[in-house]
Amino acid sequence: MSDAIRHAVREVETPGGPGRVHLDCPVSPRGSVVLGHGAGGGLGAIDLAIAREVLVAAGWAVALVEQPWLVAGRRVAGRPPTLDAAWVPIVEALMTGRGRLPRPLVLGGRSAGARVACRTAGPLMADAALLLSFPLHPPGQPEKSRAHELALAPEPTWVVQGRTDAFGTPDEVRAHLPSGASLIEVPGGHSFPKSSRSAITDALSAVAGMLPV
Repeated sequence: MSDAIRHAVREVETPGGPGRVHLDCPVSPRGSVVLGHGAGGGLGAIDLAIAREVLVAAGWAVALVEQPWLVAGRRVAGRPPTLDAAWVPIVEALMTGRGRLPRPLVLGGRSAGARVACRTAGPLMADAALLLSFPLHPPGQPEKSRAHELALAPEPTWVVQGRTDAFGTPDEVRAHLPSGASLIEVPGGHSFPKSSRSAITDALSAVAGMLPV
């Protein structure tokens, strides 16, 4: 990345302990994208890494958020209410006060992070959402649908979904997309292999060109 990109790591206190933000910010950002990780891993997921690269290169400030459970070294994510309770003050801290990030605000993340973004989009007045590997249901349990969470996503929303995702195929997710939402299929399952890098890069480059400014 260019030397003109400001890199910062910031800890934010939340009801569940400190969360950690990894921020990459151009000199004059077009807006802000805040992304959360999944329940089974951190910020090293290939789709999060590519989203950071592509969106920063397109002029957006990108904040990757580590939930308090991960910062504390725990292996298991907390329940959804605790994830939301930590996420909201972290995003609010980024968007208010001295040094605040600019709007429009795009919320998102992968898997569990995408669910958090949907559930909190309203209270945080998100202008758009970017959902990576949205987990529509647990593997093999389509009856335990999370379509009600996807319905909370703001307009516009983009979903990047693997063709063989056991948590919800593109066709399954497409059937529950809310108004103003679009889905882009890419090769791979719920966790993308390195071979999907090119397709994910193309998908996220396309999204970057459509985000509201």
